[in-house]
Amino acid sequence: MAGLYLHIPFCKQACHYCNFHFSTSLKLKTPLLDALCQEIALQRDYLQGAPLKSVYLGGGTPSLLETGELTALFETIRQYFPLENGAEITLEANPDDISLDKLRDWKNYTPVNRLSIGIQSFSETDLLWMHRAHNAHEARACLDLALETGFDNLTVDLIYGAPTTSDAQWQENLRTVLDAGVPHLSCYSLTVEEGTALAHFVQKGQAPPVDDQKSARQFAWLLEETARHGYEHYEISNFALPGRYARHNSNYWTGAHYLGIGPSAHSFNGVSRQWNVANNAGYIRALQAGQIPFELETLSPAQRYNEYVMTGLRTQWGCEEQRIRTLGEPMAAYFFSEIQAFIAAGQVEKSAGTYRLTREGKFLADRIASDLFWVENAEV
Repeated sequence: MAGLYLHIPFCKQACHYCNFHFSTSLKLKTPLLDALCQEIALQRDYLQGAPLKSVYLGGGTPSLLETGELTALFETIRQYFPLENGAEITLEANPDDISLDKLRDWKNYTPVNRLSIGIQSFSETDLLWMHRAHNAHEARACLDLALETGFDNLTVDLIYGAPTTSDAQWQENLRTVLDAGVPHLSCYSLTVEEGTALAHFVQKGQAPPVDDQKSARQFAWLLEETARHGYEHYEISNFALPGRYARHNSNYWTGAHYLGIGPSAHSFNGVSRQWNVANNAGYIRALQAGQIPFELETLSPAQRYNEYVMTGLRTQWGCEEQRIRTLGEPMAAYFFSEIQAFIAAGQVEKSAGTYRLTREGKFLADRIASDLFWVENAEV
């Protein structure tokens, strides 16, 4: 099975923490959507006829598109790619774009069957600090509207660790989505990404650096509350009620093949990874000339090993001993040697030939994975 991702690179305004590729100008929207359709046609053979298990419209803000623009994209997808029966089709949406009329249009005129809503917080103070386009009232109202129109397959994004997010507010954010019965949560610790407004503010002393202790404290509360409500912590940042995993994102974590369409979109076919130019005008010009503007990297054995360690340890499925061995020596020997220290520290456990992070290890996931990475010419 395979997945298809479409990057819609438009936003109303720039959030202070965001480093994704987007534009706040809609001037190029029509030619860019035409270019997306052209790239879909040109990439028809990339997935070798595998039926699509998932389609994901991300960005950017796909909910900015008109219903007719969405239906044109889906018609093009259907023309060139087979869809699995019951395929998960997700639309990222911001609360300020969600209205009863729009939800009904998505329900009645598009195949969208799952919404990913970028709420981030239900606090007006948090939202203003993050420079989000919606307010606290819209954050709460959009959940009621989505459920009212039958969109019960929802995932909500939340951010913890922001300087304005007190422990009490974080607990309130969680209570709101858990009490609403949202089946899937994606919760991210605030990070300062290079090139963002937030990075500039921190560098100039206009915003405090991330408080790691506060982030860890709020992550701990997240683990406790989601477990108490019956959610499975199936990936470091993702929590789902039983059977409600995100199929599309699971493709990334389990090594399935996927095709990315649009400026800055990434694709993976098991052997190589490629990514499109992160420039709207350049992307459009290339597609108008019948070319796809991308760079390609064939993965080395070491890169395949590092990717498996990084993605495997982030999930509840862990890293399988047998799979590690197939990735080749000396990486396997290095893994089995180095992971013993984390097992001894109670941060990794081994069960039935699979290595998984313990609760304590989840607080150190990135560090553990990086310590297990294989560096070319390293010695065991």
